[in-house]
Amino acid sequence: MALSVPPVPNSVWGDTDIQAAITAWDFGQASRLIRERSGLRQDDMAILTGLSQGFLSMLESGARRLTNLDKVAKFLEGIGAPDVLLPSPIREHAARSAAMPLPSSELPQVPMLRTDDGREADLHYLAAQAAAQSLHFAKSTTRSNVTDASLERLTGKIATVATDYVHTPLHRLFTDLLSTRDHLFSLLGGRQPPRQTRELYLLAGTSCLLLAHASQNLGDQDAAMAQIQTAWTFAEQADHDDLRAWAKGTAALIAEWSPQQRMALELTQQAAQFSPVGETWVRIAAIEARAAARIGDRGKASAALNTLRRAREQRTSRGDLSQFGGILTFPNAKQEYYMGGTYALLGEHALAEHHATEAIAMYENGPKQARSYGDEALARLDIVTSRIDAGELEGASEAFKPILELPQNLRIRQIGHAVHRVATLLEAPRIARSRTAQQLAEAARSYQAIDTTPKAALQ
Repeated sequence: MALSVPPVPNSVWGDTDIQAAITAWDFGQASRLIRERSGLRQDDMAILTGLSQGFLSMLESGARRLTNLDKVAKFLEGIGAPDVLLPSPIREHAARSAAMPLPSSELPQVPMLRTDDGREADLHYLAAQAAAQSLHFAKSTTRSNVTDASLERLTGKIATVATDYVHTPLHRLFTDLLSTRDHLFSLLGGRQPPRQTRELYLLAGTSCLLLAHASQNLGDQDAAMAQIQTAWTFAEQADHDDLRAWAKGTAALIAEWSPQQRMALELTQQAAQFSPVGETWVRIAAIEARAAARIGDRGKASAALNTLRRAREQRTSRGDLSQFGGILTFPNAKQEYYMGGTYALLGEHALAEHHATEAIAMYENGPKQARSYGDEALARLDIVTSRIDAGELEGASEAFKPILELPQNLRIRQIGHAVHRVATLLEAPRIARSRTAQQLAEAARSYQAIDTTPKAALQ
């Protein structure tokens, strides 16, 4: 009589230590933690995994390691590890195994007919048998855990998040975005035809791209870059150039706002390889221009601005990711904001204010759902900077008022950094003694960016 062992509870898989152990291929640590969290003995684990109790003991002590793909797959399958936790080599191994021709015992077999003298039947019969086997195998490859209708719904969810992103507080979006990404990961752990798999990789990569933007806006560069690496991996799996270009472009954007500012230029060059035309090309040129200006390279910044203008004139398509809308587009208002930011960094403040004013007007007069609070606030700060440089402190103070009125849950980290830069500019000796400058500097120094504490996240 077979021994009955209770399965590993689903709650165990949410344990971050267990997740980390599986990710690190430390299956001894994973086995020990799973047993402790599940109340199982090594004998129980041996029954579940098909491994001997002695081997498990050595595995958990670190005396042995589990590296054979077949044994790793059997171990993880035995304990019921969710597909989303499986290391990528295991997924690939499983996919290759699933794609192998079915054993002859599983194919529709018809006994070979033979003539009276023992010779095999003619080729017509062999052809019929081969056709039956091919149809059987083809049917097995079209099985899917996802329907086209569900893909359309997931596309709609990503589009909703992308559209809402520019005008909705991050805390309201993050949970929905994570839920959608996790659903996509779960589906990718199953089986579907290649066309649907590529579509799932595109959607999953786009969800990680949005999470990268959100992580950057929250001030977590490491998390943002991790999401970008994942988005790039999925772009490769989907063989999707526009997602590749957006991933590299967003990586450049993250680098631009970090201490690794020079890396941003290299990343924009990599991004340009995947987007020779279209709206994505305009975006890449805009990021390159501002990144070059941020490190003081006037020549490269000017060249990139010229590329941006040519791209605007030659634009023939919006790019595949623009179908999602919102933050995954690069409209004229955003282009003007980037140009204004570039000129502000180059110290050409009249041009900076001109383009920033254009951007603000476009956002104010455009559709409400396309009004980017982040871009608009940063454009206003370019105007503040321009007026401080010109000594127009009253005008700077007036332009700063909407920034002070912005709700804290909309004050992304980039706005906080730009405001603190304003405080530094106001310390210049020629204006520091002005009462208006002192009041403006005090307001800038006390400015609080977005609150990322759990309490705020529950609002």
